[in-house]
Amino acid sequence: MTRYHLIALSVLAGLSGISNSHAEAIAEDKSNEIEEITVVGRSVSYANNAASDDMQKQQANLSSVLAVVDNLPGVLINEGDTFGADDWSTSIVIRGFQVNLNEQQIGMTVDGIANGNSNYGGGAKANRYIDTENLQTIEVSQGTSDIASRSHEALGGTLNFTTINPSDEEGVVASVTAGEFDASKYYVRYDTGEILKDTYAWISLSTQESSDFMDQVAENTRDHLALKITSMVEDVALTGYVSYDDTHEENYQRIYSLEQYAQNPDWDQLTSEWTGIPYQDQSYRRGWSTLRENLLAYLKAEFSIGAVDMSTSVYYHENEGRGDWVPPYLVDVKDDGADGHSELVNGNTVYGGSALGNIYFVDRDGMQLSPIAGCASSITFPYGGAGAEYDPSCHEQGAIPVGSYRHTHYNKERIGFNADGIWYAKLGEFDNTLRFGLWWEDYERDEYRDWHKITDSAIGYNFNNSPYWVQYDRSFPIDTLMYYVEDEIDFGIAKVRLGAKRFNVDIAKNDNFDSANNLEVNSDSDTLFSAGFVAPIAIDGLELFAGYGENFASIKDAQLERDDTDLRFIEPETAENIDVGLRYSSAKFNANITYYTIEFNNRIQFTSNETASGIDFLEAAAGGYRNVGGIESSGFEMSADFAITDNLTVFTSLTLSESEYIETIGGTGTQYDSLASAQAAIDDATNAEASLVAVKGNTVIGTPDTMAVISLDWSKNNYFAGISTKYVDSRFIDIYNTAEVDDYLVSDLYIGGYISNIGQGMEELEVRLTVNNLLDEDYASTIAPNAFWIGAPRAVAINARLTF
Repeated sequence: MTRYHLIALSVLAGLSGISNSHAEAIAEDKSNEIEEITVVGRSVSYANNAASDDMQKQQANLSSVLAVVDNLPGVLINEGDTFGADDWSTSIVIRGFQVNLNEQQIGMTVDGIANGNSNYGGGAKANRYIDTENLQTIEVSQGTSDIASRSHEALGGTLNFTTINPSDEEGVVASVTAGEFDASKYYVRYDTGEILKDTYAWISLSTQESSDFMDQVAENTRDHLALKITSMVEDVALTGYVSYDDTHEENYQRIYSLEQYAQNPDWDQLTSEWTGIPYQDQSYRRGWSTLRENLLAYLKAEFSIGAVDMSTSVYYHENEGRGDWVPPYLVDVKDDGADGHSELVNGNTVYGGSALGNIYFVDRDGMQLSPIAGCASSITFPYGGAGAEYDPSCHEQGAIPVGSYRHTHYNKERIGFNADGIWYAKLGEFDNTLRFGLWWEDYERDEYRDWHKITDSAIGYNFNNSPYWVQYDRSFPIDTLMYYVEDEIDFGIAKVRLGAKRFNVDIAKNDNFDSANNLEVNSDSDTLFSAGFVAPIAIDGLELFAGYGENFASIKDAQLERDDTDLRFIEPETAENIDVGLRYSSAKFNANITYYTIEFNNRIQFTSNETASGIDFLEAAAGGYRNVGGIESSGFEMSADFAITDNLTVFTSLTLSESEYIETIGGTGTQYDSLASAQAAIDDATNAEASLVAVKGNTVIGTPDTMAVISLDWSKNNYFAGISTKYVDSRFIDIYNTAEVDDYLVSDLYIGGYISNIGQGMEELEVRLTVNNLLDEDYASTIAPNAFWIGAPRAVAINARLTF
């Protein structure tokens, strides 16, 4: 770690040396534009940063709000789709913690409101709640984070996405965006001005569509409606927000080997044409779909009671959606004897039960056919080829192919309440601030899976409306209570804080077909302590900070999905975070350096049912979970922004990190508390089922050791432009560290200008061109265990925004 210290100190010294040459930027105050926010963050005892206005300009309006924070230190955002239109392939990495298809270890909130988990199966990331044009900023609290953060997942910090406030003046903003891959977006927002005394609001509506970047056959659509209102009623400040989002996304598939990627780095093995051969059509892109509707509403009230400032809020969230796949067979779920197969007839639905077998081809009477004896299949795609039962050439002429359209339905409803208080008082001669609060949430997620017969597998993927089988139906009620207290004393030479919080989480699974599969688990945390200080030193604007925090992620409902889940071997994940850093802030120059160290225990690993050899469509869950040991992470995060001239500013960030497995423990029959006990079981000849994988010291998959960003932003009169380049180090795709994707360098460019006072009520016309992945770099995007998604190629988009 010595080299990190030397690099960090030299960077800070170098930046401090040039701070005198910084010229203060002059920002024009426009009531209906987003105010630029410094990326350095707040003066608190833990690392934090916030996205700037320039970072938003680097992304097309078609992009998701997640992409905005990719340049901040310690943060890596990967999205398999050009404009983020595929939740399946989206990932976030911060300090070795990840949000992806397999893990949810970073908290997310929207205006401080809990997002309700970020997993694919019924969860939602912030892009489901906020339109890009309505984004104020994103606050990133790495590591220890704020004690009041509302999340079950905040092991590695919290991302808080905030929305813009209503304007004081009445006006309309209309925006049109067009981009590559058939992309377009139409957006309009109406600011009401003062509609009642001290009451202001805006309402916005947008619709967008795009296709995939490989074959341009996907039909991605998104409709978004949002409303925000603020009001002062006597001494109470009220804020209300409602958003509705309806999204249909068609997915990309993972790449399962470096050899497969080298063979064709521009194709993910999903097809654009329907062949009429079910085994091949399981890879038809239009059949890999994610459909989601999200409704989020909250009402906040801020007021004072004497020396206590209070903030309370209530919220409601409803999520409804579906995930689709195209299995290359019908499941035989009812023994029909010699009467053919009832699964072929629309309206015959079987609820529950198990598969009796699979049906691949039938005759005109609906009777299952067997392949010609001794026939060897000529099918070689996908997944390395198929057996004779899948091959039409291995059946007699006239054989009719049959297949399924499998739907997994997600429904979720949450209602919650937040209350926070800040009490200002004196403790002797020192200022004392006491914070306290709670978060309560009642949450229920329903999930069921049904199988529909494809009406005619020879011609297309249209399916019968009535399912022939409802495989399972279950619900997951979750009750959460989080409460905290924190005290901070200002001694003059330093502000010192000490806090504690606790989670009480009760989770259950109710099987609506078989109550014998019901499960319940208490996932309460221990008391989680945090502490820290902020101390100004030597130079005006320079401060030293340090923080310690114990973070917690409860067992999640997804981890109870499998009927054979053994809750004795799944414990909540925990992390201990330490931050130490320097932060400098002034009107002319801003910089920070943070050293962090983290120990992450009880890591829960997800095992997907999709592998290089194909998909196990009949699994009753999306995969399996187990505790597999821990991770240690440490490193440095550095960022600075300054001006070269009155018109040209520079932002740079550097991340140096090491994330390693402490140990990974696995067993086909038993889970063990330590490497020693697992090894002892293996050595014991009576325990033949035990197995062990020890990867102590290996680098955590998907985590780069080095990331670096440099961004130049220019503005003069009515024109602006910028270019940003990010370097991401190589990453491993397996826990054994035997397969590694290359490092990459991606640049984003924007250029634009505006005309003011056009006339006839039009205040301003702005045009902005963005080019993402300017040099068309080939690279690996999101990493999943033993696989990865292909990164998006160069994409050009142009936006025209008119203000009335």
